[in-house]
Amino acid sequence: MKHINNGDELLLFLEALSNPHRLRIISILSNGKQYVSQLARELGMSRPLLYLHLQKLEDANLVSSDMELLESGKAAKYYMLNSFDLQLNEELISKLEPTLTLKKNKKMED
Repeated sequence: MKHINNGDELLLFLEALSNPHRLRIISILSNGKQYVSQLARELGMSRPLLYLHLQKLEDANLVSSDMELLESGKAAKYYMLNSFDLQLNEELISKLEPTLTLKKNKKMED
């Protein structure tokens, strides 16, 4: 189960969820692992664009990937959803806000 430990992880998590394509990917993966080619076809999306979205989801630890050897002898990459349950409220934000490194870097730039 995914736990958010600091403000930067919270930002990555929220940013990953802020795109309709990534929400669709999560929805599809909630039914089980998918090979990249299957996922691209189901979404009607090019593989390069799909990989960009999958990278955002992986950076936020929402999905993981692995390789599998198919019967044809080819290696195929697949993705699976990592379980998560986030209760987003003012208490969590207040608790994690002091750990934001982006906030500290912004002050240094001003």
